[in-house]
Amino acid sequence: MLRHTLQQLAERALALLPEPETPVDWNTTLVARWQRDGQQHGQLRAMTPRLDQRFEDLIGVERQTREFCANLELFLRGLPANATLLWGARGTGKSSMVRAALHKYQETGLRIVEVDKTHLSDLPAIVDRIRRTPFYFLIYCDDLTFEDGERAYAGLKTVLDGTLEEFGSNVLVVCTSNRRHLVAEPAAENLDAKVVNGEIHQGDAIEERISLSDRFGLWLSFYQYPQETYLAIVKHWYQQLGQSLDLPPFDDAMAVAANRFAIARGGRGGRVARQFVIDWMATHLQSQR
Repeated sequence: MLRHTLQQLAERALALLPEPETPVDWNTTLVARWQRDGQQHGQLRAMTPRLDQRFEDLIGVERQTREFCANLELFLRGLPANATLLWGARGTGKSSMVRAALHKYQETGLRIVEVDKTHLSDLPAIVDRIRRTPFYFLIYCDDLTFEDGERAYAGLKTVLDGTLEEFGSNVLVVCTSNRRHLVAEPAAENLDAKVVNGEIHQGDAIEERISLSDRFGLWLSFYQYPQETYLAIVKHWYQQLGQSLDLPPFDDAMAVAANRFAIARGGRGGRVARQFVIDWMATHLQSQR
């Protein structure tokens, strides 16, 4: 009876242990995601990357592309490079720019580690697994925002401030966000501003938020596209995605439909343009049956 009880306890204890970690082979893996098993143990898990995005597909953000690539190429040469914040309207090419970088620079040794914002405190453990490899890693956090009262950004400030200095030259932080300062900025906080000797001094809460985004040396802003740019993106994806289909030429009626599609979704962006083309092609093919 005692032996059976001990065996049951041993089996339960083994079930609580984390699964053995399988090291990522970065020679064949381009992207990995940091995942937690339970509350404590985390590990890198290889992912199948999306390599369907090119810089040539990013229309209307040519300036952002040039600055992003210039900074990234410094990094890939082992030179100092700035942590990068891509911020602005949804669906305007922020995450697509990171995917395009992987497509272009994978042969130069670029790799990506995706990290959820709730796991940013695990960054030292992540870097321990990659610092001695002959590759260059973007630590990538997508859609990084913090709500009012959320304190997780304090860990990110520490990481960007100095901890990365110990990591070596093969790690660079890149984040995307819909907010310039990453966190909620209630209007009520402006009431804490003071005028001292004719100068405006923001309240402590605002100063803390600004200091977070200041840790990123490169800010790139993305805005909703004007109608002309939006339609140019629609035409681009119409040509790219419809190459194998017998489609009619792009005409004014399709331009009107594309604009209506964007209005229904609350904005003109590259994502919306691509979604319209796919929706239009599906409707067209169905009508040909």
